[in-house]
Amino acid sequence: MIVKAVVFEADQLTEIALKSKAFWGYSDEIIESWREDLTITAKMFDDSNIYKYLVDDEIAGFYILERVNIRTSILHFLFISPQFIKQGIGKQLLDHAIAYCIEGSSAILNVLSDPNAEAFYAKHGFKVIARRESSIEGRFLPEMELEFPENM
Repeated sequence: MIVKAVVFEADQLTEIALKSKAFWGYSDEIIESWREDLTITAKMFDDSNIYKYLVDDEIAGFYILERVNIRTSILHFLFISPQFIKQGIGKQLLDHAIAYCIEGSSAILNVLSDPNAEAFYAKHGFKVIARRESSIEGRFLPEMELEFPENM
C-alpha cells in the first residue's frame, strides 16, 4: 500500500536510504560521506511530496517528488529497504510517482540516478540526457528524464 509519509518518519526514511545505497556494495566510508545528502529533513516534507510503501505496517520503500516549475517534477529519492528489493516495490512506487506527475500536469519527470539504478529507469522509459561526475572520482551519475505525451 502506498500512502503519504509523515515528518516523524524522517529518521526511518533516512536509514532506508542509507541501507539501500549500501546494498550496492559501496564502502561504509562512502555511505557515511553521503549521510548528509541522504538525510530526510522536515523541510523536505514542506517542499515535496513524500510517499511510502507499506508491507504489514513496515516501511518497505519511499520516494520524494518535487514540482520545480510548471513543466518539470524531480524524483529526488526512490529507495527500497534491502530486504524488499526485487519484489516489484520500486516499480509500484515509480508508477505512483508518474501517475502523480501526470495528474498534476507535469510534462517531464527528471531523476539524477545512481549508476546501479540506470537500467531500472531506462526500463521504464527514462532517457539519459546528461552525466554528472559524482563525489567519487571516475563515477558518473546519469541524469535521466521521462517526457509525458501532451494528450495524457
